[in-house]
Amino acid sequence: MELCIFITIDMSTITNKWLAGVMLFAFFSIQTAASQNPEQNTLTLTDVWKKADVYNRQLQMQYLRVQGMEARTKAAKDERLPEVKANGVYARVSNLAIYEDGLFNAPTQYPVVHGYYQFGADAYLNVYNGGKTTREIKVRETEAELAKEQQNLTGTEIRYKAAALYFDVYRGRMYEKVMLQDIAEREKELTEIRQLHKNGVVLKSDLLRAELKLSKQKMTLLEIRNGIAIANQRLNIMIGQADSVENHLAIDTLLLPQAPARTYEDYLADAYEHSFAFKISEKETALSELKLKDVKSNVLPKVGLYAEYAYTYPQILFYPYSIALYGLGQVGVKAGVPISALYQNKHKKQEAKINLERQEIEHADTKDHVREDVKAAYLRYTEALTRIGVANENITQAKENYRIVNNTYFNQLSLLTDLLDAETQLLQSRFDLTTAAVTAQLQYYQLLKATGNL
Repeated sequence: MELCIFITIDMSTITNKWLAGVMLFAFFSIQTAASQNPEQNTLTLTDVWKKADVYNRQLQMQYLRVQGMEARTKAAKDERLPEVKANGVYARVSNLAIYEDGLFNAPTQYPVVHGYYQFGADAYLNVYNGGKTTREIKVRETEAELAKEQQNLTGTEIRYKAAALYFDVYRGRMYEKVMLQDIAEREKELTEIRQLHKNGVVLKSDLLRAELKLSKQKMTLLEIRNGIAIANQRLNIMIGQADSVENHLAIDTLLLPQAPARTYEDYLADAYEHSFAFKISEKETALSELKLKDVKSNVLPKVGLYAEYAYTYPQILFYPYSIALYGLGQVGVKAGVPISALYQNKHKKQEAKINLERQEIEHADTKDHVREDVKAAYLRYTEALTRIGVANENITQAKENYRIVNNTYFNQLSLLTDLLDAETQLLQSRFDLTTAAVTAQLQYYQLLKATGNL
């Protein structure tokens, strides 16, 4: 019963120390006013995730990185198209100096045509280069897929961080509600102690201790509210809102956590299929394999078709020369064998093999980490569910203990220290219940994150 109250009622906007009935009325009044204030915003966790997907800067960088990788893939495919170049030359040519009597004697100057120019175009189409172009395209496609998986991983991490901040705000609001209730009870209690002291029933020390306890509670309330403000600002930054926006959480935010619907083995199999970290490791291993194949192809021949045509003035390439514009073109096949690669490629291939082996070991290590994360998340989640039941029992026991000690103290059968201890235990048990509920929810999202389903 206590857990339902903690989860479904939000009194985070209450600022005065009223009794429970007045506090409840003020809560609904403030909620109505908040809906009309543009600086206040009611959010569900789904709303937070949607905003984070759009406005979070880390995700925006990942989106641009994916787009850049897709553009690189298209650029690699463009390499299959023929290369076409246009070129031109203009020069002023000096007279031809012939050193008939040696370099240290004056030469004989023979006049030539001083103006020289050439313009034309050439094209080259790769027919075969050891499969490098095809592999380059595959590499770029794999890199694009890797960037997409990294984007998904970042998105999952951002969602989990957003959920943690969201529940930080929620937990703070619940702590605030509990503390306001406790302060109201302590003020009522202090009034009774003052009356007893006035009547000479209790000592001055009891009154001072009660006042000190109330002062500490008010300081704790200030710390709680500052924590809410800090978590609220961090949440606003993550989802792209102004710092001044005060986020009011939906009343049905926290559902009661349920026991795991599947076994650990089921979650583990799901993780091997959907875990983004595991997929990233697979893509990196595939890239290492492509790198090795590319290095091996360095010794293969290269074949291509080429064509060129150019206009030149004057014609001094062939004899007899002609002081006139001429055009000349040619088409054919170019082929080459990188002979030096037969001995230069040995250590490059060895390096690529070592990198592939290292990547395969790293992939196996990633698989181990995935298994560890799923196991830890699964056990911590079931542990958190158990903690909720324990916290509920503790509240029941703390309430009964406080009732007994409260009655005995005001009947002068126990000390004030006993009463203060009972009050502290009751307050802590209420805090523990809220913490247990929030922890269970976060552990559930941690399990989804480990399996790649968040």
